[in-house]
Amino acid sequence: MTRLTTVGFDADDTLWHNERVFRDTQNRFADLLADYADPDHLAERLLAAERRNIGYYGYGIKGFVLSMIETAIEITDRKVPAHVIARLLESGREMLAHPIELLPHARDAVAAIAETHRIVLITKGDLLDQERKLAQSGIGDLFDGVEIVSEKTASVYREIFARHGDGPDRSLMVGDSMRSDVLPMIEAGGWGVHVPQGTPWDIEAADPPRNEPRYRALDDLGGLPWLLAQVG
Repeated sequence: MTRLTTVGFDADDTLWHNERVFRDTQNRFADLLADYADPDHLAERLLAAERRNIGYYGYGIKGFVLSMIETAIEITDRKVPAHVIARLLESGREMLAHPIELLPHARDAVAAIAETHRIVLITKGDLLDQERKLAQSGIGDLFDGVEIVSEKTASVYREIFARHGDGPDRSLMVGDSMRSDVLPMIEAGGWGVHVPQGTPWDIEAADPPRNEPRYRALDDLGGLPWLLAQVG
């Protein structure tokens, strides 16, 4: 078996909490629009707006806020009160200032693996926000490289692990998203490790690969050093 030399880590909801901040804001959004739509219908309309807008705004808080504003305009037939728009903008600023809280075992796992492998942070989202989170996390100095990308695909992984390591076939990617962190990494020729965290965003949902020898799943990052020792 080819020895693994490089490990890639996703950031949001792999190393620190993120999705619950979006969920809390979406609940406040539902309260603000309660007179115009029930929560389930509003959630469907918001998700549709997010799907439409990813190609324009990318991933992250700013695109999410713009999608909420767009949905509010649509759901109220362009009659959304100005105070609702103002509250949504305020919610976005609050999200961008939210303190970082590392997930259990994240710090210890990253520190342990940094002693034996090259490690790279590979994340999607707004550049300034991701840089802020990494700076506040207290673990940024442990990484040999940081890549903030617009999308995670097999070709992106091939390029990143060729630049930071010995190619994807000697690399492993760990993250909470089956769609972005696991499946394209396996397609690129590497290992994909799924560490689920809470309820996944619908856009990131995907079925696990069947009969794939380079796929593993863990309950949390605490098992990652042991897994690396087993697979190489």
